[in-house]
Amino acid sequence: MKKTYILGLLALSVASCKPKIEPVTPQKGDADFSTYLAVGNSLTSGYSDGSLYRSGQVNSYPAMLAGQFKLVGGGDFKEPLLPGESGWPEPKKVLAIVNGSLAPVDATQNDTAGSSTNIAAQGPFNNTGVPGIRCIDYLYPGYGTLNPYAARFYSSPTERPLDEALKINATFFTMWLGSNDVLGYATAGGEGIVGGIGLTDISSTTSFEASYNATVEALIAHGAKGALMNIPDVTTIPYFTTIPINGLVLTRQGQVDSLNAAYAPLGITFTLGQNNFIIQDVNSPVGFRQAKDGELLILTTPQDSLRAGWGSLKPIPKQYVLDATEISNVQTATIAFNQIIQNAAATYKLAYVDINAYLKTFTNGVVFNGVTFTTTYVSGGTFSLDGVHLTQRGYALAANEMIRTINAYYHSSIPSVDVNKYNGMLFP
Repeated sequence: MKKTYILGLLALSVASCKPKIEPVTPQKGDADFSTYLAVGNSLTSGYSDGSLYRSGQVNSYPAMLAGQFKLVGGGDFKEPLLPGESGWPEPKKVLAIVNGSLAPVDATQNDTAGSSTNIAAQGPFNNTGVPGIRCIDYLYPGYGTLNPYAARFYSSPTERPLDEALKINATFFTMWLGSNDVLGYATAGGEGIVGGIGLTDISSTTSFEASYNATVEALIAHGAKGALMNIPDVTTIPYFTTIPINGLVLTRQGQVDSLNAAYAPLGITFTLGQNNFIIQDVNSPVGFRQAKDGELLILTTPQDSLRAGWGSLKPIPKQYVLDATEISNVQTATIAFNQIIQNAAATYKLAYVDINAYLKTFTNGVVFNGVTFTTTYVSGGTFSLDGVHLTQRGYALAANEMIRTINAYYHSSIPSVDVNKYNGMLFP
């Protein structure tokens, strides 16, 4: 009896020492999230799988953030939603079985009815993300006449993108702007110039900085706080890493001998197994050369053409290749643009989200609730079928990195997003 009594006391003692883990009560900290504005490009709009469609918009990272902000006093969040799911103006890509293999194909139809109708009367909108927009476009009057996505919800053909954003008297904003100032050059295989204004050019650093800072200054003019996201190094995303530069695989000695005989005058040799492709190079005396390690092929390089002799019998055209100089141009501009963004965050006392560094961690895999996400095309689950934009789960992971930074900077305690409740890669 006495022994039982002592054991009972010990049990009570142990129980009383057991810590209670209470959930953290969401707090807004030093920021006011009551009116949230999202500024940005296709990444902000919810673009995925090569197009814009309704469920992508509904599950955009700004919509996810707005849902979490509601827990700390956030208000309604309005987006310029499309009516359909197939994608507009181009059909979205979906996975299908083609000739016995899994491959991305265009949806059977694209959304046309009502998609191009101007819906400005339903605004103003909290999500002003526009696919294709560059930072240097943000102060351009009449931009809505040049971009069909903007034309859908801009209220005036003469207004600037910044004017549309300022219609929401934001108390808090996120700004993920600038990727397209380098992406168009990269996806065109470096066909543009550095410091130009064309869609396939890399924007000038001077123009980028002037437009970026002017936009931020306008957004904070009435006391709004916010977070600035830098831009990813696009040379690390699946669009540029899926087709290996050494993807010329020779399995028979006869193939090796034939190619060695053809290219012997140029000193190019081949071996059994993997070899670097032959690519077009206007600076070469003969107009082509063998690709160097580290150079990149873009995802849209026609696979049938590769199987039919591109890269071996015939050089791969320049527009499908990023050579070493072009890669350097992309990476140098990205570093410069990200420094401008970081300087703006410090100058205007805003949170700085290093999304570039975060996305690079996916190269080795990021685990969330037992699910591993990587940058591998299709199977990695992070990037969508266009190889540039994220899946819904990828956007949720990015949203959580934004929330983590916002919480640290503004001393808030906004809960993270449940990543696994969103769609990843959809298989047939």
